[in-house]
Amino acid sequence: MATTDRQATTLALAHALSAAERGLAVLPLSGTKLPALRSPHRDDPTSVPASAPCHGECGGMGHGVYDASTDPSRIRELFAAAPWATGYGIACGLPPHHLIGIDLDTKTGTDSSAALRELALRHLFTIPETVVVLTPSGGRHLWLTGPPDAVVPNSASRLAPGIDIRGAGGYLVGPGSRTEHGVYATAPGTAHLTPAPCPPSLLRLLLPPPRTHRSALPAPAEHGQGLIHFVLAAHEGQRNTRLFWAACRAHENGLGPALTDPLVEAAVQTGLTEREARATVASAARMTGWRG
Repeated sequence: MATTDRQATTLALAHALSAAERGLAVLPLSGTKLPALRSPHRDDPTSVPASAPCHGECGGMGHGVYDASTDPSRIRELFAAAPWATGYGIACGLPPHHLIGIDLDTKTGTDSSAALRELALRHLFTIPETVVVLTPSGGRHLWLTGPPDAVVPNSASRLAPGIDIRGAGGYLVGPGSRTEHGVYATAPGTAHLTPAPCPPSLLRLLLPPPRTHRSALPAPAEHGQGLIHFVLAAHEGQRNTRLFWAACRAHENGLGPALTDPLVEAAVQTGLTEREARATVASAARMTGWRG
C-alpha cells in the first residue's frame, strides 16, 4: 500500500474514533464511499435466506452499516480488517442522536439549497444552526437529530429534486474522509456544534405517509396539474430529475397511471424523447413500489 494510502487510513481511523467519542457509530469506507468490508456471505449467498438477511448476527464483519460501532476496540478491529479504507461512515437513526442527514446534492442540475428554502417557507420551518459537512462535489450534508420513536427512511429526491435523506439503515460520509473525488470537511464554524433537533414540520415531511389503499384515493386534479406544470418548468439539465420527482409523487398519491401520459407529454415538450420520458416514469414506478 502506498504511503499516502496508509496516511489516509490512519487519518480516517483517527476521525472515526473522534466521532465515536461523540456517540456516533462509525464504519470504514473505501474511496468509493461504499463500506470497505465485503459481506462474509458473498461466496455462499444461499447460507442466508433472502427473507432474513444477516445483519451481523453471524458475528462476522462485512454487513455494511450494521458494522457501525462506537466501541473503540471494535472500530480499530474493523479498520485493521480494511487497511484500504480511506474514510468512514456515520450510521444514521441510532441512539443517542438518532441522526438524520439532509444531503443537498449539486450533481442533478438543480438548486437543492433553494429547494430546501422553498420547502421551509411553504411549511413554516427554519433549519437550525447545526453541523454542516461540505462534500467534494460542492454539496452539503446537514446533520439533524430525530426523536427516538421516529423512523425516518432513506430517500432520493423524494422531498424535492436534489435533496436526499439519510435515515435509519443509511449512513453519511464523515468529515475527514478521503474519497476518489476529494475530502469531506466540516463547514467553518460548525465543527463545535452538536446536531440540532429536526424541526417538527420538516420531520413530518420526512416520515413515510400513512398506508392507504391507493385505489380508494381520489384523483385530485389540482395536484396532478401542479406536477405537470412542475415538469414543464424544467430547464436543460434538470428535465429527467424533475420528471422522476413528479412521477414518484404521482405514484405515491395513487395518480401514477392517470398521470403517466400527461407527464410524458410534458417532458417531451421540454426536450426529452418519448422513450427517455417513459423510461424515467417507469423507473419512478419501480422506486415507489407501484404494482399497477
